Amino acid sequence: MFAQEIIARKRDGFALSRDEIGQFVDGVVSGAFTDYQSSALLMAIVLRGMSEAETAWLTEAMMHSGRVADLSEISRPKVDKHSTGGVGDKVSLILAPLAAACGLCVPMMSGRGLGHTGGTLDKLDAIPGFRVDLDDAAYRRQLSEAHLALIGQSADMVPADRKLYALRDVTATVESIPLICASILSKKLAEGIDALVLDVKCGRGAFMKTEPEARELAEALVKISRGVGKPTSALITRMDQPLGKAVGNSLEVVEAIDCLKGKGPPDLMEVSYALVAEMLLLGGICQRPDEAEERMEAAITDGRALDAFRELVCAQGGDPAVIEDYGRFPRARERFELCYPGDAPAYLSKLDALAVGEAARLLGAGRAHAESEIDLAVGFVFRKKPGDRLQPGEVMAIIHYNDADKLEAAEARLQTALEYSPDKPEQPGLIIDRLSGV
Repeated sequence: MFAQEIIARKRDGFALSRDEIGQFVDGVVSGAFTDYQSSALLMAIVLRGMSEAETAWLTEAMMHSGRVADLSEISRPKVDKHSTGGVGDKVSLILAPLAAACGLCVPMMSGRGLGHTGGTLDKLDAIPGFRVDLDDAAYRRQLSEAHLALIGQSADMVPADRKLYALRDVTATVESIPLICASILSKKLAEGIDALVLDVKCGRGAFMKTEPEARELAEALVKISRGVGKPTSALITRMDQPLGKAVGNSLEVVEAIDCLKGKGPPDLMEVSYALVAEMLLLGGICQRPDEAEERMEAAITDGRALDAFRELVCAQGGDPAVIEDYGRFPRARERFELCYPGDAPAYLSKLDALAVGEAARLLGAGRAHAESEIDLAVGFVFRKKPGDRLQPGEVMAIIHYNDADKLEAAEARLQTALEYSPDKPEQPGLIIDRLSGV
């Protein structure tokens, strides 16, 4: 069919066939579909939607638009995790070595941050020498030997998504559940995994602001992934305040290492443990949640999880000395203490994740545009989180900065994230729901 015929069918509300969707994806990669034709079809999909079958076909076509890793020679269950993004979300840095230490193989393709959310690849850049551009042979060898790899998307893997995402970003066609599902799952399934766990964030610091939105996305992702033959489960988790105490790339890596040493903050460990438990259940390593919890706690206590992180860093060219010497990370030149301004004791009742993420971006820790450079050293370390008691003049956060002008803008934005109360606020649980794929 001509491109315009396929566009017209979707414009008029018809479901596209597997062949029509395949022709579209092939055309995007080859250039047979021009950018304006691809954009027209993307807009038609946003307006008319896609059925579950159409979304599954789109996911499969995008997955096979480039190289799909074959990890069949690896005997361990191969399970990955994907998060829809948040503020202070360094879970991948904890989860991957912990899951590997518990008996899984973790092939993880990650992305970079954009806007107010952080990216795993940016955090890994804070480790001196760490490389995320492994070729296929190195990727497979590392998974066979170390049982985990954290890489970026290569040029020959899911090229259709690379092209389509760039078009969606500039044509107001990002907010489409079928397109989001196909984008996420095509990349994850191309890794060569056996099963997938999803962390769908919900709240002020997430892309899905409300629980119904997050649930709709989670349900769609689980259905589509299972529909293409991959056991999948999803957790809907709360993202109204930053996860953990650190926000900023090198600061978050330090906090992740502390977690692997058994010194992590409770909220961050709660989410990390919950997601790894799902991975262990889907991978068949454990049969019950309590068994998974015992295995994870043992891997932290006896040092196997930290050893797995050390092996990962060494395998991908990083400096393992950072694990014991945090001074080897990029460090900001200056510190600023943000203090509670009240004249009477109070509780911190709110720490708005969106405002914190935007403040971090203003400080230089995040990107305004995909091509923006970031400062790996800057960010925040919160001494107080919602529910904590404050005394007049008490330090609530340390701001790590390199530019005084950026500090001024970031502090002003950060102040808008804070609210206080004379009464201790209730803190809702972080795990909102679990959607089982078993």
